[in-house]
Amino acid sequence: MHVAIIGLGLIGGSIGLALKQLAKPGWEIVGYVRRPEAAPIALRLGAVDRVETTFKDTVREAEIVIIATPVLTIKEILPQIADYLPHGCVVTDTASTKSQVMKWAEDLLPSTVDFIGGHPMAGKEAYGTQAAEAKLFQECTYCLTPAEKASPTSIDQVANIVKKLGATPFFIDAQEHDNLVAGISHLPMLLSAALVSTTAKDASWNKMSILAASGYRDLTRLASGNPEVNAHICLTNQKTILQWVD
Repeated sequence: MHVAIIGLGLIGGSIGLALKQLAKPGWEIVGYVRRPEAAPIALRLGAVDRVETTFKDTVREAEIVIIATPVLTIKEILPQIADYLPHGCVVTDTASTKSQVMKWAEDLLPSTVDFIGGHPMAGKEAYGTQAAEAKLFQECTYCLTPAEKASPTSIDQVANIVKKLGATPFFIDAQEHDNLVAGISHLPMLLSAALVSTTAKDASWNKMSILAASGYRDLTRLASGNPEVNAHICLTNQKTILQWVD
C-alpha cells in the first residue's frame, strides 16, 4: 500500500500517525509539505515515512492520495497532480464542504482515477502538524461522498482506510452534507468567532477578561481554530450557512 498525503496539518498529520501505527511491511506513507521547514516536524513525529516538496514525487506511485488542505486549496492542487496520478489511483479529501470539491474533482481529474469525497467529523481548536494525534478519529463519524463514476472497489478501499483510522463511514450526498454540517459545525464556529469579536472589542474587555471562566471558554474555543480553513469553509458554503444564520 502506497499512500500519499498532501497537507500535514492537524487532519493530514493525524491520518498519517494513525496509518503508521497500522502499517504492514511494504506500506509507505509519503507526505507533501509546502514549506520545507515543516518536513523535519512531520518526520520527527512519525506522521510519514518520507516527505516530498513536489506534487509529482508525492503522488507518482500512490494507490491512494489524501488531500488534507483548506477547501479552496484543493481546486489549485487537483490540476497540478492530475498528470502524475497512476492509472487506477483513488483520490480523496478531508474538506469540510463537499459540493464544490466534488465538482472540481469531476472537472479537473482524469477519467483513469476515482474520487471519493471525505470529511472526518473530528478536530480540535489547535492546528498544525504539531497538534496531530493518532487517536483523533477514534469513534468519530467520517462522511464519504463517492463520485458517480467511482467503482465499488475504490469506495470499499477508502471505507476500509476510514475504519482503520477508528472511524465509522457515513455515506451522504454532497449537498445534504453541506446543509447539515453548516448547522452543526459551521454555524457554531461563526457564533464562537462573533462572540469573541464582540466582547474583545468592548471598552470593558480588560476587566471582562479577568472574569471570563469556563462558560466563556467553552463557547469561544472554536474561535481559535485555523482562520484559513474557516474562511475557505464560509466561501464554499455561503448560501447554506446564511440560511442557518437567518
